[in-house]
Amino acid sequence: MRLYSTTVSPPERESSPIPSFASGLPRTCPGCGAYSQTLNPEEAGFYSASRKSIKAFVASQHASTRQASEAEDHTYTTIVAHADPSLLLSLGLDEESQSEEEPPSKEALDAPICGRCHDLLHHHRGVSILHPTLQSIQDIFSESPYKHNHIYHILDAADFPLSLIPQLQQHLSIVPQRSQNRRSKLGKFHHDSKAEMSFIITRSDLLAPKKQQVDSMMPYLLQVLRDALGSSGRDIRLGNVRCVSSKRGWWTKELKEAIWKRGGGGWMVGKVNVGKSNLFENVFPKGRNEDISFGALRFAAGKTANIGDDRMAPHWPHGAGSRHQVGSEPPFAGRGEFEDPQKLSLLPPVPAERPYPVMPVVSSLPGTTASPIRLPFGGGKGELIDLPGLSRGNLEHYVREEHRLDLVMRQRIKAEQISVKPGQSLLIGGLIRIECMTPDVVLLACPFVPLPYHVTSTEKASAIHTQQVSSGIATITSSDTGGKMASAGVFRLEWDVTKQRTGPLTSSAGIGLKADILPFIVFSADILVEGCGWIELSVQVRKRALEAARASGTENTTDKSIFPAVEVFSPEGKHIGIRRPMNAWMLGGSRPLPVSRKTSRPRRSMKGVKKSLKLAKRKV
Repeated sequence: MRLYSTTVSPPERESSPIPSFASGLPRTCPGCGAYSQTLNPEEAGFYSASRKSIKAFVASQHASTRQASEAEDHTYTTIVAHADPSLLLSLGLDEESQSEEEPPSKEALDAPICGRCHDLLHHHRGVSILHPTLQSIQDIFSESPYKHNHIYHILDAADFPLSLIPQLQQHLSIVPQRSQNRRSKLGKFHHDSKAEMSFIITRSDLLAPKKQQVDSMMPYLLQVLRDALGSSGRDIRLGNVRCVSSKRGWWTKELKEAIWKRGGGGWMVGKVNVGKSNLFENVFPKGRNEDISFGALRFAAGKTANIGDDRMAPHWPHGAGSRHQVGSEPPFAGRGEFEDPQKLSLLPPVPAERPYPVMPVVSSLPGTTASPIRLPFGGGKGELIDLPGLSRGNLEHYVREEHRLDLVMRQRIKAEQISVKPGQSLLIGGLIRIECMTPDVVLLACPFVPLPYHVTSTEKASAIHTQQVSSGIATITSSDTGGKMASAGVFRLEWDVTKQRTGPLTSSAGIGLKADILPFIVFSADILVEGCGWIELSVQVRKRALEAARASGTENTTDKSIFPAVEVFSPEGKHIGIRRPMNAWMLGGSRPLPVSRKTSRPRRSMKGVKKSLKLAKRKV
């Protein structure tokens, strides 16, 4: 017996498995770049299920996942809604199945930061990560998906130029700096990619109180950078050096425009605590899409659609500097439960572009950034990548844990000039000890460091520095650091600063004498403390004593042994450097009043007045 009437029922929905908590987490932490994990709370990238922001983000991710899984049911409902009602009645479908339920649209939540970044922001506590090596940075840079790359070598103004990474261009296969020869090439391609480099000196507000004063120091900074580059820096062009301040907004707008116009891959490379993440937040081109050609993107997206409406075809725009072509599959498809280990790379996947993304976490803790942080901009025009900082020395290992964050200079220091007499030494925080080796001279010191300092006798300073005796002098060293103190070397104060240091004697507003006719010479130098600051030292030496030292010495009159010298002691004899003097102590005070603005007459000299009065009385 045949059945001529049949009833077709809609397909039953299968119960989908409940998604796990880890599947709704962001792939990487937007604050430090570490991969998300739920196993070890002490490591970077840990997400706890108890935080409200994390639970809200995971719930929104699960909601979007359910919407994607219901795409087939949505297609079925759409077809039924446009079908003939008579056909639906013959199939046994009621009118309720024709109603289409639109899911409520909600704004995408910002990806939450991990527990380590949360503690750094709100509780100022955290553990540094293992700093990568230069070989690791080279391996990460070799996986760049862009054809045109630009390296931003970040240098810290606090201990400039100790934060310089030597031979960075050779390690990353970057085009060498252009020489001063007019026939020098602009650049070349290496393995189908081109990379250039710029020097960015950050935190320039630590050098001087005004922007005009920092701008006037650019010739000095360029000369110091040439000295740090060695023999290779004598004949190169340094037109790619910028001095910026993220705190005061000095020259950050110009750098942001350069990053936007350049496009491609922008890489921020530097040591820890040089201000990379802070600069990243200020120069990243947020909310800019006026240069995107939406017509070209729609045309390219329409060509990739083989079935269905062209407007529903997904497109993945990429800039001209990218190796991924428009309309191809995205480089990273989505977050899955399991990934092929052979497909994992050192460079994390690029996140979805947002006009105002979550910026990296800024903290004084060395090694805040755990993994590269990638943020695209301009609809595929380029992206800015913040790389983890290289090691800057282990000076914080010799400091007690509660004082480790005090090593970082956060604001400009108005240094006080102190005198160190013969037989005395300068003790800085119990970490650094400076002793003058030239007899019968007075050493003037201006410590631009965020540490307490004290002047005492050399014997007492040595005993306190090596922790042989205890005293009431403030120190920040740990209990086992005394036996590790060693000499960092003898440094010569070989730069002549007589004209800058003599004040009204050589000033045009004062007496206006020539520095050559003065009977003395002032020598100076800056002693650098890695990651902490510098100490400006100066010594006044009589020309007669200097000529006698030259006459009693060798025939070589340019021997540096005639210059005054200081010996510096530090942990393991490291973390110390020297540079030509900046004369920062001369920039902090009030400006001298020019002669044209001096309206009142100077006070009359009273020299010899009493003597002349006595002579007048005798004549009477």
